[in-house]
Amino acid sequence: MKHLSKIAFGQKNLIALLVVSSVLIGMMILGQAYFFVAIIERIYLQEEPFEGVFLLLAGLLLVIIGRALLTHINGWAGVKIASEAKRDLRDSLLAKYSRNPIQASLQGQSGQKVSVLMDAVDEVDPYFSSYIPQIIQSAIVPVMILVVVFTQHLYSGLIIVVTAPFIPFFMAIIGMKTKDKSEEQMDKLAAFSGQFLDTLQGLTTLKLFGQSSHQKQKIRKSSINFREATMEVLKIAFVSSFMMELISMLSIGLIALEIAIQLVVYENISFFTAFFILILAPEFFSGLKDLASAFHTGRGSAGAAEKVQGELDEQEVSVRWGEQDLQNGGRPPYIELENLSFSYGQDSFALHHISTIIPSYGQIAIVGRSGSGKTTLLHLLAGLMNPQEGTIIVNGQPLSDYKEQDWFNQLSYISQQPYLFSGSIAENIAIGGKDNPSRMNIDKAARKAGLANLIDSLESGLDTPVGEAGRGLSGGEQQRVAIARAFLKQPAVILFDEPTTGLDLRTEKIMQQSMKELAQTSTVITVAHRLHTIRQADQILFLDQGELAGQGTHGDLIESTTEYRQMVSVQQGSDAK
Repeated sequence: MKHLSKIAFGQKNLIALLVVSSVLIGMMILGQAYFFVAIIERIYLQEEPFEGVFLLLAGLLLVIIGRALLTHINGWAGVKIASEAKRDLRDSLLAKYSRNPIQASLQGQSGQKVSVLMDAVDEVDPYFSSYIPQIIQSAIVPVMILVVVFTQHLYSGLIIVVTAPFIPFFMAIIGMKTKDKSEEQMDKLAAFSGQFLDTLQGLTTLKLFGQSSHQKQKIRKSSINFREATMEVLKIAFVSSFMMELISMLSIGLIALEIAIQLVVYENISFFTAFFILILAPEFFSGLKDLASAFHTGRGSAGAAEKVQGELDEQEVSVRWGEQDLQNGGRPPYIELENLSFSYGQDSFALHHISTIIPSYGQIAIVGRSGSGKTTLLHLLAGLMNPQEGTIIVNGQPLSDYKEQDWFNQLSYISQQPYLFSGSIAENIAIGGKDNPSRMNIDKAARKAGLANLIDSLESGLDTPVGEAGRGLSGGEQQRVAIARAFLKQPAVILFDEPTTGLDLRTEKIMQQSMKELAQTSTVITVAHRLHTIRQADQILFLDQGELAGQGTHGDLIESTTEYRQMVSVQQGSDAK
């Protein structure tokens, strides 16, 4: 709630408008009561003709119009505060996701993140559009009414002072329950959204494995849980409304009884004063009831805000860059990893204390069983994520000291599934180049990557269109386009995430030859599974459950590391060596 209040009251101009409009609304309410009582008294008690109350009627009409207009302004200001606040929250979430898209994609389901970005932020809206305007209005208008009631009749004022605190007391009790139930509702909605999108994306797979009916039941159960959580919130809202009405009715009844005794029995109060107080009393409690309703809504918004804030506060690993240049006399950089640690969050996968040296022109293989942290280490080396502990040192300087563009200009990252954009083959290769590469250089890079036969066989050659995500090309052809980007870029450091996995032998042979040629001018770091790649490495980093369990050549690890020897044995049979 404090975070939301800080956002709301940070918009000082709109808050000032709310304060001014609330004061004017209080004046309109008092004026409306005065004109109404004066008209009734003059017509029914003093029996004045219509002409005698014409000005009073005009005044009543003006204050009613003024009250309606000011209420509209109050509502507009609340909506404006809400729209600005929601925009800022969504900008903050999008900025976080875009600063580190890889970490964002790895943590949680996409549907849950969309639910927070859209639904949870929308649920925060009532706090700004209803609660903040109402709390300002209720802090001003009831006080103005109470002051006027005290000036007219002391005992009526005392009754209001005694009974009014029951409303905020029940507000606090019910509000705490509302926040808990609202948080539960948002959790159920996020779970439902995440599960639904996940199922939708994998519907074909579920169908093929005969699991669609089972998943249907899971979605149904998740939907029912969300429905029940929503009904719990509504039940609390109904109870809150009933209690506010009951307290208000009893309080107004006590005031009416006291006024009737003073007017009829003791005759020490005038009709004007008695009627004036009876009109103002409901207005006083109406303001508090509206506050109670807005408070209930605000506590519900607080639950959604906790969800948004939790997403923003979730441990973020961002890349920070300095202003120094990356220079090494034309040689690939010398890289050191010092006590490198990284975690995706509590109870999630983590890398622990990785320390090693990667020399210029080094051919490094990162190996290990599935889930050992190979790709995570590659992301850290690429500068896509920052270590939470330890340092990556490049040519004697921390990686964070270099300009972002300088490091990325030195680097090529080739994954198992490189992304190709909708456009021609040439345009997709040109992405790897600098400063609008020439057609000749693009063609040369393509042929070095083993695309010569493909290009020559196509009617449009390099100008052949490619669909979104590489549609129209095979997996091996997409990989060779990624290799062509590297040939065009001529990077100093190349990161391979086992690009030959799943390729046929002919394509793999072409890829291996291209990778060998790239290695002549670059430091190559490869996440490797194939023995052929592993054995050719100058140094192997063997990871096991996020730890560096061994490093050295293939022969060294066979002799010294039992887990490595067992992994190799699985691939080649009983002949571990």
